[in-house]
Amino acid sequence: MIDKVILDKTNAWPFVEAKKLLRERKSFIEKKGKIVLQTGYGPSGLPHIGTFGEVARTSMIVNALNKMTDIPKEIITFSDDMDGLRKIPDNIPNSKKLEENLHKPLTSVPDPFDKYSSFGEHNNEMLKKFLDEFNFIYSFKSSTQLYKSGYFNETLKLILKNYKNIMNIIIPTIGKERQKTYSPFLPICPDSGKVLEIPVLEIDEKNSKIIFDNNGKKLEKSILDGNCKLQWKVDWAMRWYAIDVDFEMYGKDLIESAILSTKIIKLLGKTNPSGFSYELFLDEKGEKISKSKGNGITIDQWLKYASPESLSLFMYQNPKRAKKLYKEIVPKAVDEYLDFIEKAKTQDDLQMLMNPVWHVHNGKIPKENNIMSFSMLLNLVEASNSDSKDLLWKFVKKYKADISEKDQPIFDSLISYAIKYYIDVIKPNKKYKKPNKEEKLALEALVKTLDECTDQMNPEDIQTKIYAVGKDNGYRENLRDWFKLIYEVVFGDENGPRMGFFISFFGTSETKELIKNKIK
Repeated sequence: MIDKVILDKTNAWPFVEAKKLLRERKSFIEKKGKIVLQTGYGPSGLPHIGTFGEVARTSMIVNALNKMTDIPKEIITFSDDMDGLRKIPDNIPNSKKLEENLHKPLTSVPDPFDKYSSFGEHNNEMLKKFLDEFNFIYSFKSSTQLYKSGYFNETLKLILKNYKNIMNIIIPTIGKERQKTYSPFLPICPDSGKVLEIPVLEIDEKNSKIIFDNNGKKLEKSILDGNCKLQWKVDWAMRWYAIDVDFEMYGKDLIESAILSTKIIKLLGKTNPSGFSYELFLDEKGEKISKSKGNGITIDQWLKYASPESLSLFMYQNPKRAKKLYKEIVPKAVDEYLDFIEKAKTQDDLQMLMNPVWHVHNGKIPKENNIMSFSMLLNLVEASNSDSKDLLWKFVKKYKADISEKDQPIFDSLISYAIKYYIDVIKPNKKYKKPNKEEKLALEALVKTLDECTDQMNPEDIQTKIYAVGKDNGYRENLRDWFKLIYEVVFGDENGPRMGFFISFFGTSETKELIKNKIK
């Protein structure tokens, strides 16, 4: 446990939410001797990075709770896999299989990937696979399994008993056309197997049945054992009630749903969980990331270019602010991760709890020294024109002879990431500037000045000489343009590394040859 005085002072958001949860749910938690946190997943498309974010953030709250109380905690990852398939995702093969099974429960739709018994099971397994890769501790729950096993039966009876009152909560919030067909209960059609959005004619509370009109045919159906499922907002409240959830976070787009689900669970006789709404992720164009569109960056793509820890850091930062999530933000996320590790080395206990990497590593922050930024490493990959990890290590050891791959596991993995990221993301978009006559003369002067430099020189002394070359060659009034010229010619970008530092790593003779080749 952490000293209570320090815990009281910290305003890191996982601790803020953990304190709020313990305060709001105190009596319920003490009664059952357990804290239940839920995350939701709609498996209508392949799992995306936002799903991971919800589990990651909930896990950070659990880590905070673990420093505050010994009461057992459980994260339930709930899949709404009994939901009807409403539309065909854009990024799915064999779409005809799905078209033929529209509106059926996701666990009754054939798997277009031909790997599992259903589309719902395929997406569930995809979810579990990447959650396991991050070593999350969670309990997976399937809506289909819980409905069909009878786990929800008693709560479903209670909802049927409160049918009219629930209708009174929902009806004012929906459009007039939908009001005509709305019912909390969605029966599974005995003929087609589809989830029917159909008005209920009568309810039979005694026998736990509903009576409805299906294309002129009056049918009755039990609400128990998976014969019916509930509409979303009622279903959410039912889950909270039946599973006895203490905490659930959700995207900003579900705030209105949470308000209605709160009213319903209170009607049923329980208090709503403690909640936390987060902002949504956007793609490069500023559009909401969608499972069905497959826009933004996937978890697999992020893990190809950067560490799981850098992704966790991205999830930690500013959860209440909308953030763009695409390939080009990866280097910045990695460099911030490295910077926070460095800062942790000189921080006191309170500052440490405010440091994002404390939450990423659950208090066990790596001690490894930062050799160079990821951005610098990408420049080194480009300058060396090599996809050889061994060669890049040679360049690094030239500058720091006392380091080894064994002692630098973070940096060692960083080199592999940098090679892949450069080849896939940066290289295809490079546009190198061809210098004019005056610009070429300035760069030739830079090459000549580097004759005076050695690999043993202090990077700042090399930087000073580069400044001097710029001042003597027409850039005295605007040194920014001087460095922009170097970057555009050498790196094919308007921005680049601090050149003195880069040259120290890459080598003076190597840098001279690099510039000469670019200005031929």
